[in-house]
Amino acid sequence: MISKANLKRINDFTWEIPKNYRSDMNVPARIYASEKMLDDILKDRSVDQLVNVATLEGVVGHVLVMPDVHEGYGFPIGGVAATLYPEGAISPGGIGYDINCGVRLLLSDLYFEEAKPFMEKLVRELFDRIPSGVGRGGSFRVDKDGFSAILKKGAKWVVEYGYGEENDTINVESHGSLEFADLDGVSQKAKERGINQLGTLGAGNHFVEVDVVDEVFDPRIAKVFGLDEERIVALIHTGSRGFGHQIATDYVREMLEYSVRKGQRLVDRELASCSFSSPEGRNYFGAMGAAANFAWANRQIITHYIRGVWKKVFGDNKKLKLLYDVAHNIAKIETHEVDGRLVRLIVHRKGATRSFGPGSTEVPGNYRTVGQPVIVPGSMGTSSYVLAGAEGSRLTFGSCCHGAGRAMSRQEARREVAFTVLKRELISKGVYFATKSRGGFVEEAPLAYKNVEEVIDVVTGVGIARKVARLRPVGVVKG
Repeated sequence: MISKANLKRINDFTWEIPKNYRSDMNVPARIYASEKMLDDILKDRSVDQLVNVATLEGVVGHVLVMPDVHEGYGFPIGGVAATLYPEGAISPGGIGYDINCGVRLLLSDLYFEEAKPFMEKLVRELFDRIPSGVGRGGSFRVDKDGFSAILKKGAKWVVEYGYGEENDTINVESHGSLEFADLDGVSQKAKERGINQLGTLGAGNHFVEVDVVDEVFDPRIAKVFGLDEERIVALIHTGSRGFGHQIATDYVREMLEYSVRKGQRLVDRELASCSFSSPEGRNYFGAMGAAANFAWANRQIITHYIRGVWKKVFGDNKKLKLLYDVAHNIAKIETHEVDGRLVRLIVHRKGATRSFGPGSTEVPGNYRTVGQPVIVPGSMGTSSYVLAGAEGSRLTFGSCCHGAGRAMSRQEARREVAFTVLKRELISKGVYFATKSRGGFVEEAPLAYKNVEEVIDVVTGVGIARKVARLRPVGVVKG
């Protein structure tokens, strides 16, 4: 295990493991964290996993983890790595099993005092309308041709189908549709698992949350985003469900077979990879794109359901507008500066969010002067944050944290947290909730997560993002 003695301190929030720490490292490994957080980060295998990532073929600059880092499959969650396009490696472990797990934030025209008397009813109606739970299917139905069209076009197809508003896809990363999505590399089993799961939330840490804007830190940017104090917003966190999980499962196995054929020495079987330009690499990337499109379509359908509930509870004249939707488990082909020159790269983000600064053409035109919205959920009993991408994200291949990050495993949380105690705690904070599973609910207790305030202090302190607004939960729906 790596210790603090192995780290070089760059500044208050940046630590580095030099390339010469291990002979097979191709680049240094960088940790963004406060000294206070570092001791806890070093308790699991996440930093050792990061060092393994530094051995990937074609990796450039440095590999890195955000302050919400914790141990994952192959890659640490909160990890970012960029490899040369097209000859560098691509690794399913660097994207994760829930491809395009991401967050969508909806703005209402309601303020807290107006909405408060209806909050319990709203949470119950949302719980009844949005299917959740392990393996749960939903009421949204398409035939095989329609499903294929969704995998190719993502949220765009869903909006055209009538489950959205005309401008919904403007404020979505990649407009909710990756054009390189290719169904040729998608297994029949993945399609069978996914076709009935559109419009469903799933379980684990996925949720629909109703929040109130608790505090505004940057009024100028907040005004551009449409955020002001006491405004009610809705947050959606879910991904590609069983469809994406099956694609990851299929390609982890395929890349292990690839490694055997090529005679590669694997530092970790979970880190299996292949050259992006190989048939296996191209097939995975196309299938990953299909899963990303599934996830954007999924969040769009759930948005449609939430709007229906909103009208039912508050009246037909009450609207929900999409602020932004961003992925945090994905690989993208992007251009970044490396050693003073612009280079095309395969950027792996696993539990990390894009954080492009002002002026980037990747940012929707209405936000381009202030930077991309970065949505960082905390936990259901604490706070979430809206940040704005900043110029300093050039240090991180345009990346930021994606949440608070787990502080204890799900098993530990079940041992440490009693449902009745958690229920009392949330009620005392004025948080209404509905859940399918008591066990799954305690796994997501605030105690199981890091202090989101400390995570935000790191990423804003480094200059990766700017703090715009804090959100306080008042209603939670979980699987």
